[in-house]
Order: sequence, then structure tokens, then C-alpha cells
Amino acid sequence: MIDIETEVFSIVSAEVRKKYPKIYMTGEYVKSPPSFPCVSLIETDNQVYRNTRDSGCIENHAQVLYEVNVYSNKTSGKKTECKAIIALIDSKMEALGFTRTLMNPVPNEEDATVYRMVARYRAIVSKNKTIYRR
Repeated sequence: MIDIETEVFSIVSAEVRKKYPKIYMTGEYVKSPPSFPCVSLIETDNQVYRNTRDSGCIENHAQVLYEVNVYSNKTSGKKTECKAIIALIDSKMEALGFTRTLMNPVPNEEDATVYRMVARYRAIVSKNKTIYRR
């Protein structure tokens, strides 16, 4: 299996922490963030890219999907904070070779006072970990 999740998380989180040193970043889904602002960056899909599978059924590329959730609980400016954080992540994911397929605000069902945005990114990754835009 081709797996780049740790590398992607490390690169993106390092970039985000430069601007937001106290941000809570995790590679797992967060139902209720322990602190704010919060970002979860997880690989939600990793499937064999069938178009490049060889005759021995060896995986040469994988199609991956990453989901980013950004949470803010500021009394005022929480939407602005989420948008700024997600814009920073978006530029880094694009620089890595990912294509954004979704970016929306979503209701945070755990706590309506928390603003939440979600984004999804796709790419094709080779077995030598080269990322290609889809």
C-alpha cells in the first residue's frame, strides 16, 4: 500500500504552526476539540489506481483523499479565523500537488457556538511518493 499520510500531515502542520503556534493539530477525526483553533487532517480514502496496475496486479499508484476540518470558537471573528487557516492549508495542499474538491462551512453538531469548515483534496500518488494532480 502506498502511504503518504504522515508526510502530508507533517508538512502541512509545520506550515500552519508557523502562523498559529498554539493551534491544536491532529491526524484523527475530532468530535469535540480540546482547544481552539483546531485542525484535523486525515486521509479518508486510499485506493489502488487501477489504470496503472501492472499484469502482476502490483500497485503502482494510489488515489488518495484527504479531509481537513477547521474549528474556531472565537466570540467574534470565528468565521474569519477558520477561513484564514483553511486558506493557508489550501495553498500548501495545492503546492504539494493536490486538487481541492470541496470547501464548505458545516454545522458543528456538538456545539453550535463553534464554527467549522471542511475541505477535501484528491491526488494520485506513485509508489515512489510523487504526487500528481488528478
